Amino acid sequence: MVPNTFAYLVLGAWPFIAFALFRALPPGRALLANVFIAYLFLPPPPTKFDLPLTPPLTKDTLPQIVALFTAMYLYKDKLVLWPRNKLVATALAVFVFSPIATTLLNTHPIFFGRIGIPGLGIKDAVALVMLQFIMVIPMLLAYNFLQQERDQRDLLIAFCLFGLIYSLPMLIEVRLSPQLNTWIYGFFQHSFEQMVRYGGFRPIVFLYHGLWVAFFAMLAVSSAAVLARSEVGLNRGIALVSTLYLLAVLVLCKSAGSLLYAMLLLPMIMLLPRALKLRIALAIVVFALAYPILKGAGILPEEQLLQAIARLSEDRAGSLRFRLDNENTLLARAMERPIFGWGSWGRNQILDPYTGAITTVTDGRWVISIGQFGWVGFLSEMLLLSLPIVLFWTKTRGNEQMIWSPYVGGICLMLAINVLDLLPNATMTPLTWLMSGALLGYVENAKGLAREPKMRLRSVM
Repeated sequence: MVPNTFAYLVLGAWPFIAFALFRALPPGRALLANVFIAYLFLPPPPTKFDLPLTPPLTKDTLPQIVALFTAMYLYKDKLVLWPRNKLVATALAVFVFSPIATTLLNTHPIFFGRIGIPGLGIKDAVALVMLQFIMVIPMLLAYNFLQQERDQRDLLIAFCLFGLIYSLPMLIEVRLSPQLNTWIYGFFQHSFEQMVRYGGFRPIVFLYHGLWVAFFAMLAVSSAAVLARSEVGLNRGIALVSTLYLLAVLVLCKSAGSLLYAMLLLPMIMLLPRALKLRIALAIVVFALAYPILKGAGILPEEQLLQAIARLSEDRAGSLRFRLDNENTLLARAMERPIFGWGSWGRNQILDPYTGAITTVTDGRWVISIGQFGWVGFLSEMLLLSLPIVLFWTKTRGNEQMIWSPYVGGICLMLAINVLDLLPNATMTPLTWLMSGALLGYVENAKGLAREPKMRLRSVM
């Protein structure tokens, strides 16, 4: 099935909707509305516009481009498109421009038996650089427009509010089966069989997979919990009720991974002090960064892990073995071009030498990133996501007089869990970059850090 006319009309109308939102709302809230509405409700690929000399315009690229040009038009005198922190700026430059080196090292075709994949050229270099820059636009705009404590609160409210709104179509699909994208946009965006779990259905709505919906629900639950811990009075009560409701919706998503994340995050968000939340978030991103290195060195005890899981569930162990075997195959392929990777056009995959079909399955974002752009691309991407947490840790370590927003600890944990989920899945979304940019903007621009001791008691979380 192919997208219907309405799908293209909705995608084509987005620039006008985005401009109206920026004119009607303050820049921070306009950015949040743009990113959340586009990510959650626009038709997914293969709905796209292919224009000359531009990457395909999809829900992954068009909203970011429109948001950037709108912000440049309305706030050109205030917009800063390059972070001041030298380490972040360096990681950003490497992330955006390293595909040029990737292209120059992959100009030759490669063959799998009779099947060949063409070499990369100048057009590919330009396209890859543009795609890398488009990907980080939400981070750069959040860095500009979500710098203050009130902006962090708005970010959490956006997660919670859109989680509540999105729960309605999610519950419809749990009850009636995942059909909304077919009914509204004329096509189903994935494999229907993968939406059947535990004798029922898990929702996909307008995202790429049911795992993405469950992960968004987990972030919405976590945001509501952060608000419940930080707000007072009626607002706290509303946040608590929202947390319980969204947790029930998350259970109905039938995703063990996202539910496990929520079970880990909620007690930490509600009970731990800010400093400990920050240290845990730092430990999580360090592990996520170290995992591919340990795996490449053969240090991870994979067989022991598989045996332990097999004692609980043979099916789970079989699924994990399939994933690990594919990771090992793809990592071995990536190590043939370890520095800058294989580039685009599926050159990082293994193809059947007779049919040309891809025989490997790429689940984790990390193995995709290393395969396409090498260790240089992977490390720069991970640094962009992790450095805001590292900067918070370095600035607060040993400084008891430094008091931060009560929302920092929770957002750091949410971002860290998203980085961790890039190991088994590819849940790199505009929401990920929003959290990174908001934290980076705050840590670089927050003022008035030394408050009175009695104020610190109120802001310890």
